[in-house]
Amino acid sequence: MIPLFKPYMPHDLPEIKNILYSGALSYGKWGKEFEKVLGEYIGNNNILTTNSFNSAMLLLLSTLGLKSGDEIIASPMACLASNQPFATYGLNIIWADINPKNGSLCPDSVKQKITKNTKAIFHNHFCGYVGKVDEISQIAKEKGLFLIDDAIEAFGSEYKGNKVGDFFSDATVYSFQTVRLPNTIDGGAVSFHNKELYDRAVLLRDYGIDRRKFRDDLNEINPLCDITLAGYGCTLSEINNYIGCLQMREIDNLLSIQMQNAEQWQNKLKEDTSANPIELNSNTKPNNWVYGVLAENKRKFIQEYREKGYYASGVHLPNNYYSVFGKQEELKGVNEFYSKFVALPCGWWINK
Repeated sequence: MIPLFKPYMPHDLPEIKNILYSGALSYGKWGKEFEKVLGEYIGNNNILTTNSFNSAMLLLLSTLGLKSGDEIIASPMACLASNQPFATYGLNIIWADINPKNGSLCPDSVKQKITKNTKAIFHNHFCGYVGKVDEISQIAKEKGLFLIDDAIEAFGSEYKGNKVGDFFSDATVYSFQTVRLPNTIDGGAVSFHNKELYDRAVLLRDYGIDRRKFRDDLNEINPLCDITLAGYGCTLSEINNYIGCLQMREIDNLLSIQMQNAEQWQNKLKEDTSANPIELNSNTKPNNWVYGVLAENKRKFIQEYREKGYYASGVHLPNNYYSVFGKQEELKGVNEFYSKFVALPCGWWINK
């Protein structure tokens, strides 16, 4: 059966052995290079990598100065990994409804959920399909809220020709976990539009240490270098960064294959009246991590396409099903979308 997800890995990794025996395994040359190519690709050089998506999320929340008890508005129709850090961090997550035709946040619902305690909007781009960028951005601007793009599944997706990470948000968070493109086996990243926030995040990522001042002329720890921030230890290793660099050399080709596969699905589904492709928001281009459809009989559609050799799946369970986030009202759009959404394999591994 053709899988829905498959980790990509370059055939040749010529520098792996050299790195392993170099004595320089932690963040260094390859880490800086990976961040450089990522920044060039998304059009925003204020980007730093982390050792996991979860680390990127926690680092982001600390950088923005959010604190326990603050409210953040988010979509429950997302990967659990996107929303779980809010519970870990002690934030109150407030669910907004979604457009049942494509899974993106509904701007009107977001507006209705804002209170005096709201500090941020977390804009998930569901399965790589870009949401209502202009509308959500305008709401955040009018209300003075932080806007975060959740690109856990949307690296390479575009809006008006710009890559996710170069929109209008304050920050964007990415996953480089095994089934993503690029994948560093595990890892993540966060980018900022504000240089001051980026500089703060650089310190928070590495225990609050300013590496430019941490050692004296004898390479001893400098007693004059104060630590003023309570930070994390979440830098990405040189092995992971090196793998990421090699994957970025192939990213355009891999995404191009996925685009071709999406076109194949679009043509094929013209013959299948049991499902329709999900509706794209205007001026958007998904990365086609999966090919999303809305099926009138979801279970039957999944079974039929698995019998045809394609591992069809609903992918995510709405996160408002989980008690960890607290009980909230039912959301009509979420229920309708979840009852129909099916993802079909669309990745670089599929032979057309």
